[in-house]
Amino acid sequence: MAWRSCSVLLRLTGEDALRSSVRGGRWPHSFQQRCGFRKAARKPESKKVEEELGPAHTELSEAGAHRRSPAPHLDQQAPPSSPRAFGRLLRPLVFTVGFTGCSFGSAAIWQYESLKSRVQSYFDELRADWLEKVRPQKRGDVRKEINQWWHSLSEGQKTVTGIIAANAVVFCCWRIPSLQRVMLKYFTANPASRTLCSPMLLSTFSHFSFFHMAANMYVLWSFSTSAVSMLGREQFMAVYLSAGVVSTFFSYVCKTATGRFGPSLGASGAIMTVLAAVCTKMPEAKLAIVFFPMFTFSAANALKAIVALDTAGLLLGWRFFDHAAHLGGALFGIWYILFGHEWIWKNREPFVKLWHDLRTGGGRGGGGGGGGDRGGSF
Repeated sequence: MAWRSCSVLLRLTGEDALRSSVRGGRWPHSFQQRCGFRKAARKPESKKVEEELGPAHTELSEAGAHRRSPAPHLDQQAPPSSPRAFGRLLRPLVFTVGFTGCSFGSAAIWQYESLKSRVQSYFDELRADWLEKVRPQKRGDVRKEINQWWHSLSEGQKTVTGIIAANAVVFCCWRIPSLQRVMLKYFTANPASRTLCSPMLLSTFSHFSFFHMAANMYVLWSFSTSAVSMLGREQFMAVYLSAGVVSTFFSYVCKTATGRFGPSLGASGAIMTVLAAVCTKMPEAKLAIVFFPMFTFSAANALKAIVALDTAGLLLGWRFFDHAAHLGGALFGIWYILFGHEWIWKNREPFVKLWHDLRTGGGRGGGGGGGGDRGGSF
C-alpha cells in the first residue's frame, strides 16, 4: 500500500480525498521497493573487488538496471555473526533515538519561529497586494504562472514538494556512474555494511527505479493534504523523517535476527507511517483502487491487510520487498497517533520555553514560547 515498492495505487473517496497505494501482485525485478543489488559477474582472476553491501535480498534485472547503470564494486564486509551482530546495532539505536529527538525538537522551534513571524508576514502580504495593483499586469509571465500554481496547492502539497524534489535529485545521482560507489555506500541501508547510521536517513530519499519513486511519491502527494492538516507541517516533517530512520532500524533488527543481510532503499517505510497515521485517525474513510474505483473499503481494513501482508512476508522470509521496513513504518504510525502525539508533541512546552529564553536573552514573558497548538492537536 505505500510500501517500499508501492504498485497498486489507492484513491480515497469522500470528503478528505485521500489516496494511497496498494499492490496485490509483484513487480518486475527492476522495480523494487527497498531495492537490492546483486554482485555483477567477475572474472576468476579478480579477487579484491567485491561489493560492500553483501548479498542482496532482491535484485535488479541484469538486462535492465545493471546494463543502464552498472553498479560499482566495493570492498565487502562479511555479515556479522551472533551474538556480536546485535552489538553492532547499538550505534544505530542511539542514532535513531537521537535523530528522532532532534527532529521533534527542531520541529517545535520551527513552529515557534513561524508563529513569531506571522505578523510581519501579514504586513508583507498587504504590501505585496498593493504593489501588485499598482504595477502593470504582465501577460504570459512564467513566474506569475508558477506563483499561481504554487498558491493553488494545499499546505500539505507544498510541504511534500521539497521531499519529492530531494527524491528526484537522488534518483538522478543514481544515473551518474562516477557516483555509484558513494550511492551504494550512503544511500542504501544494510546492517552488514561498515556505514550504518547515515544510510538510515539517506536511503529514505533513495530510489533506483523510476517507477518505484513515482509510485511512492504519488502516495505521499495523495496523503499529504490530510496528514499535514491533521498534524501541521512542522510535526508532519518530524514524523516523516523520524519514520524513515525508525523503519530502517526495524529492518536492521529483523535482518540481523534472521541472518538475511542485504541492501535496501526507498521511502516506503516513512510513507507507511503517514498512511498508517491517517488510517488510524480516520478508520472509516473510504479507499478505492485507483484503476477500480467501484471497489471501496475502509481505511481500517486496508491498514489491517497491509500489516497482515507484511507480517506474513517477514515471517515467511519473502525477499522481494523489505517487509520489515514496511511493518516498522506502519507500527510507528499507529503508535504515534495512539500514544506518541500525547507523549512527545504535547510535552514540547518546556523545550520551547527554553528556546524562547535563549532567543530573547533570558527575558521574561514566555507567552510566545508555547508556540500555540497550530497543527499540534488533532
